[in-house]
Amino acid sequence: MRCDLTLIFTPRQSLDLTIQVEPTPQLASQAREWFEQTWTALGCEPLRPSGKVLLLDKIMGVADALGYAVLASDQSRADEYARQTALALGKPRITVDLPGLSVGY
Repeated sequence: MRCDLTLIFTPRQSLDLTIQVEPTPQLASQAREWFEQTWTALGCEPLRPSGKVLLLDKIMGVADALGYAVLASDQSRADEYARQTALALGKPRITVDLPGLSVGY
């Protein structure tokens, strides 16, 4: 499956990534675990005041922690992030909108 991922950091900073994945339930589970581990390793904090941290919050938090500069300049990290996002959500088109605090697909 081809997945087109758009990351919006600010109105002037966004990235468009394309990745090929073959989603399976096992790979989706591994991707969710990758987000859990990466969220913890990067010291991410909840973006919402409720304090609850769902998968979509982890997807946004990891993108925010890695930041535009890293993902724009480090293709391997950008590809890994895109791959894990595509596998976790299993959707062909995903938009991670950090200012809007939303993940759409």
